[in-house]
Amino acid sequence: MCPLTLRRQFMEQINPRLKQFITTYCKRYKVNAVDCERIDTNTSIDLDLDIVDIETELFLAEFAEHFKIDKSKFSWYKYGYPKGSARVRFIRYLFGYQRPWVKKLSARCYKPKLKVAVLQEALQTGKLL
Repeated sequence: MCPLTLRRQFMEQINPRLKQFITTYCKRYKVNAVDCERIDTNTSIDLDLDIVDIETELFLAEFAEHFKIDKSKFSWYKYGYPKGSARVRFIRYLFGYQRPWVKKLSARCYKPKLKVAVLQEALQTGKLL
């Protein structure tokens, strides 16, 4: 296998400690009912987990503290500050968020950039960039 294929396979498999951290965080702060099995590297922090605005700052701070990650170089310019979307909240309210078509429609209304893959990479490198 080529190195790029191996890296993709490795990136698709999320660290079990990271999965556990995310589910524990969401339960503790009652953010959203998160199924541990549905979390993968493509899961977005703001759209899929519904952690937006100042909650994201708290989430990243606890992540960095829990895993001893350096987040001094982290900047929202790269990802765009997650402020949420009224349309997405309305769609979730009407239809829920478990159906695939609702997720696709929500992704059209709001483009998330901060994903679990960024956290996975931070675990590997020790720096949140």
